[in-house]
Amino acid sequence: MTESTTLRVIRISALYDLVITAGFALPWTAVLVFGGLAQAHEALGLTGITPSPDDVFTVMFANLMGSIVVVWAVFRILRPTIAAGVADTTARLLFSVGLATALLNGATALTGVLLALELAWAVVQGGAVLAHRRRATASV
Repeated sequence: MTESTTLRVIRISALYDLVITAGFALPWTAVLVFGGLAQAHEALGLTGITPSPDDVFTVMFANLMGSIVVVWAVFRILRPTIAAGVADTTARLLFSVGLATALLNGATALTGVLLALELAWAVVQGGAVLAHRRRATASV
């Protein structure tokens, strides 16, 4: 895989992160996202629990995660690198462990959708980085 294609994958992965997590970055938007998740959860008749917009720590940690991911995503959009792709793929795998743990401990089944998307991006981005590395190593 060419470097420009790999960097494009890293940039698109970052754009996905920006869209998915921007709503968590601020307290008032996180509360709206939590409300939307609860509505979707109820409309689909799912089991499990959704985040409480009334729990100050839940909102605070959502803001922490959201703000860090937004900054990291913007950085990767503006300056995508192979190293950033490796770091982000690793972060996706770590985040997937947290999502899987939450899912196994009673979180809404919507968490499974997020888990599937994280793992899919880990495979796509990690595959692109590995393919680029193999191509670069083979040409040396």
